[in-house]
Amino acid sequence: MDFSMVLVMSVLTEGVITYAKTWVVDRKIKWQMVAAVVVSIIICFAYGLDIPALVGLNSGIPFLGNVLTGILISRGSNYIYDLIKTIKTKKADGNSSEDKEVKI
Repeated sequence: MDFSMVLVMSVLTEGVITYAKTWVVDRKIKWQMVAAVVVSIIICFAYGLDIPALVGLNSGIPFLGNVLTGILISRGSNYIYDLIKTIKTKKADGNSSEDKEVKI
């Protein structure tokens, strides 16, 4: 594992935690957000979407990448676009000697 993969996982983790904090407000669950997460996770399982696998990170826990990707996708297309742009930049900076690129 190289340093760029650690950066990618830190961005993914920050995104999941930041978003999860908004699911409960004043001790009330925002059901729309939870429903968006559930639907997004189902879509990721159905289509095999896995952002960590795109950058070469394979989990020892089956389907963890699909769940993380589902949570991130539920945040919306702007967030995903920014995330992919960040991943491409970090990989380009971290792997200047290698020709690896995140393919969308």
